[in-house]
This record gives sequence, structure tokens and C-alpha cells, in this order.
Amino acid sequence: MTDKRSKNEFIKEQSHQLRGTLAEGLLKVETGAIAEDDQQLIKFHGSYIQDDRDVRGERGKKKLEKAYSFMIRLRIPGGVVTPKQWIGLDTIASTYANGTMRLTTRETFQYHGVIKSNLKRTMQAFNAICLDTLAACGDVNRNVMTAANPYLSKAHRQAYDLGKAVSEHLLPRTGAYHEIWLDGEKVEDVSRPAKKDEEPIYGVHYLPRKFKVVVAVPPDNDVDIYAHDLGYIAVIEKGEIVGWNVTIGGGMGMTHGDVNTFPRAADLIGFCKPEQAIAVAESVVTVQRDWGNRENRARARLKYTIEDRGLDNFREEVEKRLGFKFEKPRPFKFAGTGDKIGWRQTLDAKKASDKAWHLTLFVENGRIKDKPGYALRSALREIAELGICDFVCSANQNVILANISAKAKPKIEAIFKAHGVSLDVSSGLRRNAMSCVALPTCGLALAEAERFLPDLVTALEESLDRAGLKDDDIVIRMTGCPNGCARPYLAEVGLVGRNPGLYNLYLGAAFNGSRLSKLYAQDVDKQRIVSLLEPLFIAYSKEREDGEHFGDFAIRSGAVKATTAGNQFHADVKLV
Repeated sequence: MTDKRSKNEFIKEQSHQLRGTLAEGLLKVETGAIAEDDQQLIKFHGSYIQDDRDVRGERGKKKLEKAYSFMIRLRIPGGVVTPKQWIGLDTIASTYANGTMRLTTRETFQYHGVIKSNLKRTMQAFNAICLDTLAACGDVNRNVMTAANPYLSKAHRQAYDLGKAVSEHLLPRTGAYHEIWLDGEKVEDVSRPAKKDEEPIYGVHYLPRKFKVVVAVPPDNDVDIYAHDLGYIAVIEKGEIVGWNVTIGGGMGMTHGDVNTFPRAADLIGFCKPEQAIAVAESVVTVQRDWGNRENRARARLKYTIEDRGLDNFREEVEKRLGFKFEKPRPFKFAGTGDKIGWRQTLDAKKASDKAWHLTLFVENGRIKDKPGYALRSALREIAELGICDFVCSANQNVILANISAKAKPKIEAIFKAHGVSLDVSSGLRRNAMSCVALPTCGLALAEAERFLPDLVTALEESLDRAGLKDDDIVIRMTGCPNGCARPYLAEVGLVGRNPGLYNLYLGAAFNGSRLSKLYAQDVDKQRIVSLLEPLFIAYSKEREDGEHFGDFAIRSGAVKATTAGNQFHADVKLV
């Protein structure tokens, strides 16, 4: 009988638990690349091989090898780093990477431009500041996101604690990471060798595809809970979390032209008590491990397992492994997915003196760098060197400066002003804008995203100004390919790259992240995007109902039909 499993399944099976020939490949100085199979395995270690596509053609003409480098992504559950760690991360950006720090859409950092000869040194530099990259990519549970800023309230701290506990529980136990990158030395985190290199949760094949977990604290859905495989929604009574509503089966990726692939919003399956939450995570992961599609990677995510097997069947199997049933979901309400930019204070402090300040700083597309007149990276480094706050990466590519005293507020504001960094954002649209990196480094990108979205937002701000909507919150997200890393299918205005300069335009997602969008126009360029959206903005300004968001208006006005389920994402499309 023919074994129909995908190639990646054989690579994992034969890798000696993620070792492959990575150690040997790092020593080969004649190439900047690594072996093809190792290019899959290194993802589990938190890295992707990439090349600079801006120079690919020129190097090809000269018969030179592609300009290979590596992207490295950190595992920072909950996104919290200390001032000392921030200084270390900033130093690494200059020493080994391209001089920038990139906040991802998953509360962590990734670094671009690390050449192979510096790969091991970079990993060791992360370890020196008690951080690691294990399982930041690959067919495992990836970086766990929690509601932004654990210092905001007791509930936020409990959400952060759960996220860290889930992350640690679901980490691969192989000793490959410490052997290859840290020369077998004992490290402070849990990426240590396990007894006999066993993988009690993952086995030798790990998961069929990546797996993502998030923890939310209503009314904020800043983690986009419906976009992820497994989610926990805090149920709060008298300031205490009494349990978690559990969601499963969300995911963003799809393939252009393949209606059998689609984004999917997660389903609510029940309520669990705090002490049951870790067991729920393990059971959901192991059912997906055993039931997921290992033949077709395009259909291997949990969302398709649920589509194929049925939500009720999946829940029953999870409950069987748990040994208990979920309770009925408790009431909750989400208001929005964005970050609250600017200053806020601790929400539940009993005394005024305990009310620390927290500054959420807008970072356009998550790129922390210096440029003429705007030295963001230098400003943040200077603040870190003062040691007066912690730093928190948000799920919206912003950074939160947390636990600031009232006395330190003016000092921080002065540093930003001296470096040309404004605490204001030019519009509600820009405040809610997000993009993936795309070109020139991502090998999957079909079009620009990070380098294009700011200019597009500037053009759209003129339309919003004419409509009187400059300060209104409208969510816009862009990706260079349909994999959806910036979660564009849950944006009120979603743009997904099809070809260089051309995008699919999606409308109609819910402002609170609970409803997917619908395709509105195909293969549109910048001018066409603006010409399509301006009349909709003007109509929205004139005809919206009280409290109505732009995504809801797009449906009520008939611009698009509502997407009622992921498997209906491609249905009822009427292109303009």
C-alpha cells in the first residue's frame, strides 16, 4: 500500500527529533544555504531561510548564489521583555541582523538578514538574555499570545500566567535545540534535553501543521481570538477569572484559486475551570495530532480537521481524552480588536498610588528602526537603559511601555520628542493598520505589504478626510500572499497580494473580530483601491446608524454579503 503522506512527514520522521543534518550544514562555508530537508527542520528551531528578492535577478545574471540569509523568530509567550532583555535584543539587531527589530503579529520579535555564519552566534546571544526561539515556527504550538499588558489588571496577569503555562507545557522536549545552537550546555529555559529525547505530546511526527493558542480578556479582542486554533476567553466575576470559554478551529491561510482552502473563524465549544485549562490544551493538540490531515498540507490545519470530522465529533473526542465534559459557555462581549494607543493606568488598583501608567506606542507595521527625523529604535533603547519600565509586544505590532511611575512619564515623553517620535497617530485607519513583511525577504510573497501599506493609508486618509472620518477607527490589514499572517480576512478592509502591485480587496469583517470578510474586488492596484473605497467611506459617513462600524455597513449597504462560516467564504461573491 502506497504511503500517501506529504514529504514533510517523512522529513520529520527521519530527522532524529529535529536534528537532521543542521549541525553539519552550519559548518559548510561554501554556501550560504542549508540542505533542503534541513530548511524544513530549522523552522522548528525558530528560523526560516530566505533570500533578498530585490537582488535575486541581478545575482542570477552573474551566476551567483542567491543572497541567502535567515529570519529568526523569538518565542516570548505574552510578549513581555525586561529592560535588560530589550537592550540585548537591540544590540543583536545591529550585531547580527539588518539593524531593525520587527514586531510580529504574534507578540514577539523576528530578525531579518542573519547570515549562516552568524546563525549560531545569534541564537547564543538570545540565550544569554534568557530568551529562545524553540518552536517559534514549525509544525508545533507556536508563540502563545495573551491579552496585551499583564500589568493592566489582575485578570490580565492571570491570562498571561495561563499563556506562559500553556507555552511551556506544549514545548517540544527534544534536546536538538540545545545541542545544535548552545553546544550542549544547560540553559535556563525549558528548551533543555528531555529524558531519552521522548516527545510525550508530539511523538516523532509532531503536528500535521502549525498550531496557535491565544488568551483574551474581554471586552478587548486584541489577540484576534477567532483567528486561532485554540483560544481561551476570560470569564471574570468580581475581578477574578473564574474560568475560560474555549474556542477552537480558527485559521487564516488559504490558496488563491482553491475553494477547498479558506479562512475560518473559531467556534465556541464550552467553558472550563482554571485548573482544567492546561489539560484542555493538551487534549485539543493530541486530537489534532491524531486526526489531522498528513497527506495534504494545504488541508492540514485544525480548522479543516473540524470541517471534515465535524465540530461535535471533535469536541466529544477531546472530552473523552479529558475525562470530563465542557460546561456551557458563559456570557461575554468583545468590543474591538485594536490596541488602545496612548497612556492608560492600571485598571483595578485599590489605591491611587498603585495606579501605574502604561504607554501603548503605535509602531507602523511593527518595524522598529531609525530613520532621519524619526529615531524610534534609539528612543526605545534610551528608555530601556533607564530601567524604568518593562516592554510588552502587542498582537497588533505595537509596543507597550508598562509599569511607569507618574514621575517618569514626562521623562519618557521628552525622550520620544527629542527623537522625533510622536505619541499621536495620523488617523483611526492608520491606528488600526497591520501588514506582514512580504517583499523582499518572504519567499511566499506575491506582492508588497509592509513597504506599500503606509503609502496606501496616506492616500486613503485623504478620502477619509473628505468623508469626515479621519478619527474613526476602521481596521485595515494587508498581506503579500493569501497565507494571511496579518489576519486580513478579519479586517474591515482586507488586502491580499495576487501579483506585483495587484491585490484582492475584501470587505465586511466585524470590527470585534467575530466575522470574516468577503471578496469585493480582484486584482486592484493602488489607484483602484482608493477609487473603490472613497465612495464607500462617503456613504458610510452619511448613512451609518448609531454605533455602526464600517464592516457592518459594508454588508447592510449591499457592498458584500455576510460570510456566515469559513466554508462560505468563497460563496455569494459578486465582484465590482
